[in-house]
Amino acid sequence: MTDLTRNLEAVRERIAAAARNAGRDPHGVALLAVSKTFPADDVRAAYAAGQRAFGENYVQEAVDKVEALADLRASLEWHFIGPLQSNKTRPVAERFDWVHSVDRLKIAERLSAQRPEGMAPLNVCLQVNVSGEASKSGVAPNEAPGIARAITALPNVRLRGLMSIPEPAETLEAQRAPHRELRMLFDALNAQGFALDTLSMGMSADLEAAVLEGATAVRVGTAIFGARDYSH
Repeated sequence: MTDLTRNLEAVRERIAAAARNAGRDPHGVALLAVSKTFPADDVRAAYAAGQRAFGENYVQEAVDKVEALADLRASLEWHFIGPLQSNKTRPVAERFDWVHSVDRLKIAERLSAQRPEGMAPLNVCLQVNVSGEASKSGVAPNEAPGIARAITALPNVRLRGLMSIPEPAETLEAQRAPHRELRMLFDALNAQGFALDTLSMGMSADLEAAVLEGATAVRVGTAIFGARDYSH
């Protein structure tokens, strides 16, 4: 068994244990393997170990990887999870299944306009800045309902849920607090008539807290692929 296979199994067990602790079905939490900065060969190895959904942060690197793995395209689910500039939406609209990091209406409008005819609507999540950090992307929680309503009117994207990247915290309870805030917003939107089914929250360090608060998708990179080398 390779290190990567062992790592995947360990992360899946962490998710399952957290789900059981929350009284949830572990199958209700999708694992998104964050493969940014790692080569296509690592994605192929994770695929061989049973992983199907992958997250990427950088547009050009992601496009190169999607094309290098074109032979697996029918089996892979590609999720864009990084900041997305409006001048880089087209390659994402043309190649991805999901975008988790829609942080303003203009991005959703461009993704909808640039989604190729004949492709299924692009699944999107609205990124919410639950921690209120100036350095973080995302809409303020009080702005979310209006922007969400506008996104649902677009023809070629489908609003599936909410995403957040809260500031790191040391204790489980401190980690849970921002995830709880996002879940409460999610519940409030659904009470207003939205049909959201996705809470994209939790990473390698805080996935347990996220699952306890209702995450349906966790974005895990380091715990699967190892430490990143940003020097190249």
